[in-house]
Amino acid sequence: MELASVRLGCPEGVGIILGQSHFVKTVEDLYEAVVTSGPGLRFGVAFAEASGPCLVRRDGNDERLKDVATSIVERVGAGHTFAIALEGGYPINVLNAVKGCQEVCSVFCATSNPVEVVVACTAQGRGVLGVIDGSSPKGVESDADAAERRSLLRAIGYKR
Repeated sequence: MELASVRLGCPEGVGIILGQSHFVKTVEDLYEAVVTSGPGLRFGVAFAEASGPCLVRRDGNDERLKDVATSIVERVGAGHTFAIALEGGYPINVLNAVKGCQEVCSVFCATSNPVEVVVACTAQGRGVLGVIDGSSPKGVESDADAAERRSLLRAIGYKR
């Protein structure tokens, strides 16, 4: 077995969700979950089949974001993985709807940070072991940092 690290370099302002699912119907159900989560969301969904023709299935309402999601799934190269690339909202806006899809087994990350995917490679194929999402902690927040965090959440409408 070999281990590999795959960097997911997404365009500025694009949020991603990376997960594992188990059925070709995933791409349609994830489309429905995302499109009904917010009228202003633009997104692309891609899903890697793990049997049969082993194609990357894709859908979405934005061609560029469909290409971003497809590129992520192709680079990770693990069967039954999916990626959602979105703009006009944050991954948190669709995360519960995504997790509620009956085909979704797990979500590895939902982020707008730089991500590295740790992949195991065997004779059978590739599988995701985990992700490195963003950077390591550099300290503990001060009172001023906490006040800034609270202010940000109110400024973007997540708290009153």
